[in-house]
Amino acid sequence: MTSIKERLAAGETLFGSFLALGSPLAAEALGLAGFDWLLVDLEHGGGHEADALAQVLGAKSAGVSVLARVESSHRSRAGRLLDLGVEGLMCPQVNSAAEAEEWAAALHYAPYGSRGVALSTRSARFGTDPDPLGTARSTTLGIAQIESREAVEAVEQIAAVDGIDVLFIGPNDLTSSMGRLRQFDDPEYRAAVERVVAAAGAAGKTAGIFFGSAERVEEAIDDGFRLIGIGADSSHMMAGARATLARIAAAMAR
Repeated sequence: MTSIKERLAAGETLFGSFLALGSPLAAEALGLAGFDWLLVDLEHGGGHEADALAQVLGAKSAGVSVLARVESSHRSRAGRLLDLGVEGLMCPQVNSAAEAEEWAAALHYAPYGSRGVALSTRSARFGTDPDPLGTARSTTLGIAQIESREAVEAVEQIAAVDGIDVLFIGPNDLTSSMGRLRQFDDPEYRAAVERVVAAAGAAGKTAGIFFGSAERVEEAIDDGFRLIGIGADSSHMMAGARATLARIAAAMAR
């Protein structure tokens, strides 16, 4: 299967969903629904790190690329998840080039970073990958979340860091940092969006963004985002259940 990093490098626009329930069955179901990628959310999701592998296996059984979001850039947390076979990692609140360099280092083996070398892990095909370090370098996707005014001001420097492949806007956090929570049409927020997308493009990187639903997906595409997250397993389940109950209520009201 072509990695998500390779697909983005080829110019594809990829749509995914976050996994908030910690459920491997939800991961498999969303994969079969047709998303390009799924992200195990260990920052806000309900699952523990111990639940990550089952979700990876569930998504992979559906033929879907799997990412994860960690709570921080701590080296050991990143390495453990990469060893389990996630294709890329997202770090929240990357606010400077120094923080981006620390994060990128945690994702890659020497001489590009500080990831610990273990060659019998799942990511190395349990010792059967003839070039596990080369495979990791070419397929590991590094994602830095841009979620503050400080990050926007440093975004060109963040984008220039080797090993940072995606600048990913967190709209709720970014608008909150501006004192304009969820005001996605606010001029300051729109200017920040344009700056992040431009910085990514100038550095040969990808711009990404998350929305709770598909209502603004056309706008995201027009803005130039190519890694687009839409909702989570929990929100998709809630939306489906509410639509069903609304249909029942309409039928009963006849």
